[in-house]
Amino acid sequence: MVDEERVRDQLRNVIDPEIGMDLVELGLIYDIEVHEEGRHVDVSFSLTSPMCPVGDMIQEQVETETLSVEGVETTNVQLTFDPMWSPEMMSPAAKLFFGR
Repeated sequence: MVDEERVRDQLRNVIDPEIGMDLVELGLIYDIEVHEEGRHVDVSFSLTSPMCPVGDMIQEQVETETLSVEGVETTNVQLTFDPMWSPEMMSPAAKLFFGR
């Protein structure tokens, strides 16, 4: 069964290459919505900076990982900067790693 948590777990495979940590821990996955009994998933995510030089590559990886979840046939991956990402959005483990 496709659910938000299953997709979120899969998205842990998307690593920000500049930071070396996954988007979920960094707090960059903003929203996951599962539709059509799991066949379609909408994902909104952000980047640590609007000027991120690997933003296109990260977006492609988010799409690829979402589609790799068994049962997901289509996805809409949306990059957003609303709200702007800040280090306070990181998981407690990521904050500890970065000494915050």
